[in-house]
This record gives sequence, structure tokens and C-alpha cells, in this order.
Amino acid sequence: MNWMKALADCYLQIGTQYPGEPRMLVTDIDGTIIDMRYLVLSVLQSYDEAQGSAYFTRLRLSDVTVHENKVELLLERVAVPASERKAVVDWYLERRWQDDTILSKHRPFPGVFPMIRWFQLQPDTSVGLLTGRPEKLRDVTLRSLNRLGHPHRVHFSDELLMMNPGDWGQDVEATKIDGLKRFQAQGYHVFAVIDNEPSVLEALAPIAEKTGMLLLHANTMFESLPISIPQGTARGNDFGLTDLVASEEALPPKVQLVWHGVNDADNLRQFITSDVFWAEVDVRHNSAGELICRHDSFETTPPLHDEDWLNFAGMVSEVAKHDRGIKIDLKGGREVLEEVLQIVADEGFTEDRLWFNGEIEIAREEGFRRIRTVHPDAIVQCPVGWLSPLIIGMPSEAHRTLEMLTSWGISRFSVNWDHYLARESFDELVGWGYEVNFYGVPDLEAFLEAVLLLPHSVTSDFNFPKWHRYGRGSGSHGRRFTYVIDSEGSQ
Repeated sequence: MNWMKALADCYLQIGTQYPGEPRMLVTDIDGTIIDMRYLVLSVLQSYDEAQGSAYFTRLRLSDVTVHENKVELLLERVAVPASERKAVVDWYLERRWQDDTILSKHRPFPGVFPMIRWFQLQPDTSVGLLTGRPEKLRDVTLRSLNRLGHPHRVHFSDELLMMNPGDWGQDVEATKIDGLKRFQAQGYHVFAVIDNEPSVLEALAPIAEKTGMLLLHANTMFESLPISIPQGTARGNDFGLTDLVASEEALPPKVQLVWHGVNDADNLRQFITSDVFWAEVDVRHNSAGELICRHDSFETTPPLHDEDWLNFAGMVSEVAKHDRGIKIDLKGGREVLEEVLQIVADEGFTEDRLWFNGEIEIAREEGFRRIRTVHPDAIVQCPVGWLSPLIIGMPSEAHRTLEMLTSWGISRFSVNWDHYLARESFDELVGWGYEVNFYGVPDLEAFLEAVLLLPHSVTSDFNFPKWHRYGRGSGSHGRRFTYVIDSEGSQ
């Protein structure tokens, strides 16, 4: 059983049975949200640094195969002398739950925060935390989780955190039962619980059987015996969004979706048969002076002898005929712009179906001002990857530059998802009140993560066979996605 698919099915069923009722996904923290191997590794390596030893210098994350409460088993494997093991364990136990360790050494499992973000965005839905950590760690626990969740726009509130009123390891199963009942007493319909400890899931099984609650076992590191996992529990350790979100219809409607690089007839057909509203097209002149749809310049990617170019005017006409929006990526200067404006005018596009994008060095100030004069209510956009270091390092200087660009008529700024400062830049731009578009998302998982951050728009190739979307890409560097139809007719 795919555990994220089981969770999605459970959530859909609960929404149908109890419409409008507050519902909650409950999750453990350590070993479920937090990959505790990072803590084990970092604290042990800090022992080496302090003592001048080298027991853990070459230890890798994949070598940490024991629960955080059983670290002494790891010491045997890495040949720590028996005479020194107690000192190492004492060092580890003293430091593993210090505030600075929690704040600096905890790392989440890949995909877990985007999964939580998806549920936090759903109507009438909350995510509650149910942990065996003692109450004395409440403040640092929230600070740590919210710091880790910030890049994903995930935030946990104090009232949705249930902790152990006792000390470490004291009545953990009873604590979890009590915390779950407290969530239910607050009026939440708890539809699922995720935990890595089989003993906890076994303790919650009677409640699950009575209420129809789904139990999910995070199959990571756990201390209790796995033989006690209740029947019907879904298991897994991959928090993939693609198993939670079945199609673009489930995405937040406020995010505009753009089909990238509709530069050939096959990609145009794929776009037209989809529900995506915006088609992005790259426009430039060929050697005969005709406007064509092509991403690359002829200098960087010479034409193939049999290359078939999509005529820009014909492409625009097809988009107009289907009442879609067009995002025009200008790959040439003033001559290209003037021809584009004329073709768009001939097709009668309304302002809410027009979007212009251009690099600063290509469109230039006069080009952006010209577009804004002719189309005062269209989206006008430029990429700002070149500005990212200033956005982060010299925000006041970046802000002045952005204000200058908006004075030219630019209303949206585009950020490459793969840029190393993409999320930080996004946070700053949104905080300053600017509209942001993400582009360059490489696959469906990244696309979903980008959309859940709620930018104004996301531009993608829509090469998502899982969604029956077979976008071919823009043709950048002469490459396109291709698909093979097998003997049963599937692609």
C-alpha cells in the first residue's frame, strides 16, 4: 500500500463524509518530521573535535543505522575502545537536547514539510504535533520547527503542539493517547496519525478502529519492535507530493499556471487539450525576417536541415481561438516587439489574456515602457536571477533597483526555481509586495512544491506523465521530451 496515496484517499473520504467539519492530520516529530541521524552524526563528530580524536571523522549519514536512544550500538561498529564508550555516550546524552543542538543540528526528512504545507492549505484542515518530548522543550521545539518550516511557508502554533507532561521516555504511549483525545476534545476530527514508533501505533489502534482514523508508520528509525504494527497501518518513508495531489484541479486556484515553451505544433496540441490557461511562447526572427517560435538563437543552436518552425502569428491565432492567455517571451529587440504588438492587436486579445516577458538586456527600458503604454493592464515580467545576491545581501539597494524596474512598467518578477537563492529571493520579493513567477521547475514534485508556496504564477514544461501531461519542452539547446507508445497504447 502506498502510504501517501492511502493518506490522500483517507482525506478525500473524510471530506465527503464530514464536509465543513474541522479535521486534523496528527504527526510525531522525532523520526517522523526530523531525521535524527543528523543529530547523532553531528554530536558524535563534535566529540572528536573537542577531544582531538578521529572515531567519527569518516562517519557518513548512511552509516547511522541505530535509533537515537541506542547510540552505544554504533560505537561498537566504529571501533571506539570499550574504555572510552561511556565518555562518548555521556557527551552525547548531555548535548543532544540542548537548545543550540535542536536549533542548529535538526534536519527534516525530504518532502515532509511540503506534505504538511499541502494539508495546511486545505480548507478546514490543521496539522497537529503529538510528541514524546517533555514540556520543558516546548519553546525550542516550536522555534526549531518553524525555522525549518519557513522556506516551505509552514508554521506551527503553540496550541497545536501536544507534549509529554513527564520526563524523557515516561509513559510515552499514554501521553500520545491523551494528546490525541485532547485534539478530539478541541473539536477536531483526527483523520490520520503518523508516527515512527510501532508501540505508539499499537496503543492508538483501539481509537483508530473506533473512529476510522488511518494509522501511518514512518518506516525510518524506531526503537520498539516492528511486530506490533497494527493491521491496516500504511507504511512508508517517502513523503512524495505526487501521491497526494492527483491533478492540477487540486491545486490552489489563485496560482496561475503557464505551459512553458509552446514552440512547436505538438506542444501546442498538448497545451490546447489541457486545462492550463497560459501558453508561453518564445518569439524571434529567422534568417528570412519571419516571426517564428524558437527558444534558442541561431548563433547558439544552428538550425537543423529539417527543422520545422511554428509561425508565431499562426500560434497566436490558435491560442486566441481557444480563449486562452498568451505569455510572449521576447527574444529580439524593437523590431520583434513592434511586430508582436501588431499581431496581438489583430487577434483582439483582451488585457487579461496578455503577458509579456523579456530579459532586461533584450527588451530594455524603452521596450518595457512601450509595452506598458500599449497594454496598461497586461502582465509585464522580467527575470531577476541576476539581482538575487543583492536581494539577500543588500536589500535596500535591490529594493531601489526593483522600484526603478516597476517604473518602466514591469509588474512581475521571475525567479528560477533551481537558483540557490530562489526561496530567499521569493520571500523578500513577496514581503516587499511584488508579484513573483517561478520558472525552471524540473519535475512534478518540484512543480508541486513551487505551487504550494503560492507565488502568483508557475511556469513549467508540464512533462508530467503521471498526470497524463506530455509537454515537450521549449526546445532549449535543441532538446525536447519525447514519448514512446507501447503495444498497449500507453505512453
